[in-house]
Amino acid sequence: MARIVLSAVVIISLNLMVGCQKADSGRGRLLPGRSTTAVGTVGSVNLSQAGETDIVEQIAINRRAYQQGLELLIRYYTKTGNNMKLKWANEELMSLDSIPQYKYIIEAEILDSNLRASTSIPEADDLFEDALKLEQEASVFIIGKNHDKLRAALDKYDRLIRSYPTSDKIDDAAFKAGEIYEYFRDYSIALLYYKRAYQWDSETPHPARFRSARILDRRLHRNADALKLYREALKTEGKYGKRRLWKEYAEERIKALYKIEENNN
Repeated sequence: MARIVLSAVVIISLNLMVGCQKADSGRGRLLPGRSTTAVGTVGSVNLSQAGETDIVEQIAINRRAYQQGLELLIRYYTKTGNNMKLKWANEELMSLDSIPQYKYIIEAEILDSNLRASTSIPEADDLFEDALKLEQEASVFIIGKNHDKLRAALDKYDRLIRSYPTSDKIDDAAFKAGEIYEYFRDYSIALLYYKRAYQWDSETPHPARFRSARILDRRLHRNADALKLYREALKTEGKYGKRRLWKEYAEERIKALYKIEENNN
């Protein structure tokens, strides 16, 4: 009995912690601290001519150059025995880990909505399986999930979509990415990935329209859009028996939203 009570307390505590996290905070897009992947020449970008990708790439280069400069300074002060300035440089380097760094380029945002999930590509299949494995490894009993592994899975789903845009796995990758973003409460990004899933495969086996409608309804409070998509979901994904619970949920929400819309008018 004590074990059951303890488990219940832990679960409730975790739910409260998740509830306190801000929506659309970009937690699914955070980079690990002190990334060492970006290399290049420090410089400046002509903002009048540069696009988002150019600016983001320059930011990555400058981040890495800043870190390298501090590391070089630490070696210099260690060699010269200047302990006061060595302490300053170490503190500044350590503080980099507390500064959030985001991946600003979102694959589902920049790729064409007219892509079609049509071709069986073994390399894409392997990437998808690798991502699924990372998701499974991210699940930790009772105490939550490993966020770094979830972000690593997101990277693989994005790489699949970017590298193999005709793969028959792009809708699956988009849906799975949407689930992770929804877990992180990045609802606007999750909505975009779910939308891509059913745009890229109108017969996708996943309840992408239902989940999109639920985000519009419950999280973003876009009632008219949610109402429209619930109805569309019932006509498409709702025709399958395995979607019975989603269908029942959508029917109840349609009734509720219709009343809200009527009262507002």
